[in-house]
Amino acid sequence: MYGTVARTRVKPENRAKLREVFEQQSYVNVPGYVTSYVLWQNDGDAAWMFAVFEDRESYEKNAGDPAQNERYLEYRALMEEEPEWHDGEIEKA
Repeated sequence: MYGTVARTRVKPENRAKLREVFEQQSYVNVPGYVTSYVLWQNDGDAAWMFAVFEDRESYEKNAGDPAQNERYLEYRALMEEEPEWHDGEIEKA
């Protein structure tokens, strides 16, 4: 598997709206998409986002898709800072 982890900041009042945006955005038809998660760090406004794909090829194809950029712009508007992205291979521990 392949994917990305991103750290950003989201004000508490924007959490529910961000959750709504993610729920409304459909990744069902994105080839190779597996799942995604958001981890809300305890006692703060840090959010860690995880996106998992079957392989690097499908991840990179999605990353270059203009539709993905539109989805990104929608949820980025609710964040306090640009996410810090870390891409790589995902292995089961």
